[in-house]
Amino acid sequence: MTKLREVAHSRTGDKGNISNISLIAYRMEMYPLLKEQVTAQRVKAWFQEIVQGEVRRYELPKIGALNFVLFDALGGGVTRSLALDRHGKSLSSALLDMEIEERFTGVSSKNWEET
Repeated sequence: MTKLREVAHSRTGDKGNISNISLIAYRMEMYPLLKEQVTAQRVKAWFQEIVQGEVRRYELPKIGALNFVLFDALGGGVTRSLALDRHGKSLSSALLDMEIEERFTGVSSKNWEET
């Protein structure tokens, strides 16, 4: 098992009560693994105590990314919530703590060289 932060990075945004989290593979070879294991259902379960609405996943294969839109996820909205940890940036960091299985032979974040 490896944490998502070992194979991907994230960008976030929020508007009103909606958070948008993009998960971008460090290497294109890792995108199929992300696509297989990081589903909308799994993200919804990961944030079960925070996200009260739907989670939609959009695939961006040409850039090796997944985009998740989390509805009713910010306690009424960033400016209305007293919970500082519900901002999009906090949620992306929490998502990167999710673990996945590295099942593809020869593609391991532990063997990557800096390029």
